[in-house]
Amino acid sequence: MAYTAMSGNGTTAGDDPLQTAVWRLRSRACWADAAALLQPVTAPAALQRASLLVERCLYTEQGWEEAEDALRTAEALAHSDDERGAAACERGQLAYAATLHSVRDRADEARAALGRAAALIAPGAQGRALLDFRRGLLAENLAHSPQAARAAYRRAHAGATAHADPLLLSFTWRHLAGLALRDGELAEARHGFAESLRIREELGYLVGTAPALASLADAESEPEASRLREEAGRLFRLLGGVPTWLSRQLTPPAARLLRLLAQPGGLRFALRVRQGRQRTTPLLSLTASAPEPDEIRPLLAALCTDLDLTAGPVGISFTVDTPLGAVTFE
Repeated sequence: MAYTAMSGNGTTAGDDPLQTAVWRLRSRACWADAAALLQPVTAPAALQRASLLVERCLYTEQGWEEAEDALRTAEALAHSDDERGAAACERGQLAYAATLHSVRDRADEARAALGRAAALIAPGAQGRALLDFRRGLLAENLAHSPQAARAAYRRAHAGATAHADPLLLSFTWRHLAGLALRDGELAEARHGFAESLRIREELGYLVGTAPALASLADAESEPEASRLREEAGRLFRLLGGVPTWLSRQLTPPAARLLRLLAQPGGLRFALRVRQGRQRTTPLLSLTASAPEPDEIRPLLAALCTDLDLTAGPVGISFTVDTPLGAVTFE
């Protein structure tokens, strides 16, 4: 089967011993060691090996050449539509990861590859749910279209449920919850994040547990939020700082902002208030020609001010344009 590396195969008693060993290594962020157990002499083995190395790129921002080599081998061995579709899906995911981490802009390649996969993988097939999920990632994080992302995640969620794929369900729960949180739907967000965390803990998916804890913390109030972030930080450090991108989520927004002040080139700020699904015009906007702490204090004060608005969930969206790129705090 072409999708074993993404399905959580090897997580239950009675599974193939090789898959169990691969899963244990993968779940502990040892993707290279897991890939080394697989001999890429058949299409399924080559595809699974490639998917492990692609996942390593997404979580560590390293190993790009090894993933490309493994993917080329998988593409060469793929013959059936199912196998070629799975290879195209991995090609799209690698291009997405490179774009997301600003290694190189490969957004067009990612869209084209996932489009090829959609033409090859039959509706209702096991690999279709994973494909739908990855199309949701592109819609959310590259196209910035939450509506399209939500539709894709829901298709992926239904497919993962139909094919009894708990690991993929943990991802769809988490990303659907993230969209709910953006819309101010706190109860829905908490439920989705809690389900994602529950599944990952049951599977022993250690590398995915810290992100699940951090996401749930974003939807909780204090002191529970701090407790969850502390636990996420402990796991994050235990795994050597993987996933690399989680450090930004574990750092309180004010601390992240002050850290950015050390960067040369000045900063530009825009503070917006979000009420339910509606965004207002900027509440505060200012430019700092130099990163002086005194210039940012009014903005930090505004972040801590209780806003007297009409009834409904209220959130603050704060975007900082920095020499390193735009950073948004919500």
